Amino acid sequence: MRRFIPHILTALIVAGAALWLLAAGREPICTCGQVKLWHGQTMSAENSQHIADWYTPSHLLHGILFYGLLWPLAGRMSFGWRLTIATLIEAAWEIVENSDRIIERYRAVTISLDYYGDSVVNSVADILAMIAGFWLARVLPVRVSVALVLGFELLTLWIIRDGLALNVLMLLWPLDAIRDWQAG
Repeated sequence: MRRFIPHILTALIVAGAALWLLAAGREPICTCGQVKLWHGQTMSAENSQHIADWYTPSHLLHGILFYGLLWPLAGRMSFGWRLTIATLIEAAWEIVENSDRIIERYRAVTISLDYYGDSVVNSVADILAMIAGFWLARVLPVRVSVALVLGFELLTLWIIRDGLALNVLMLLWPLDAIRDWQAG
């Protein structure tokens, strides 16, 4: 029974994040009234409102990166406990990312003018994508994990002119040249 404790806690963290976001006034699903498996339009009010979109790979990468970071820091912990820690970090990010302050920051310094925060469905799917990335990093050779990170970053950079690295850069240190390039 004790070995299931981290898995139960992980599930509770995901549920707790969803409840927090609902209590904070986030929309449960897209205000369009639909839940799509995929929404590929980044310049749309429906971006980050459905299950998956072009930002889903960045959350998968979070999982791979968290696995790599937690290995030397918490390598003696079981996989389940490291996953619980990673899920707690990802859930905290989803809560912070969907705060009014960060939403306004995105709108002020990036090309995401129509961004109004994630729906709860999208946030939960993002956390689950991180969990999937964490599991992938556990079973894949390191070189494949590195290739996935680079591949997804290059793919989203090419298709939507954004990705995990640019998203973080523009949130923390916005550059006009990058914003202009992203705007096309």
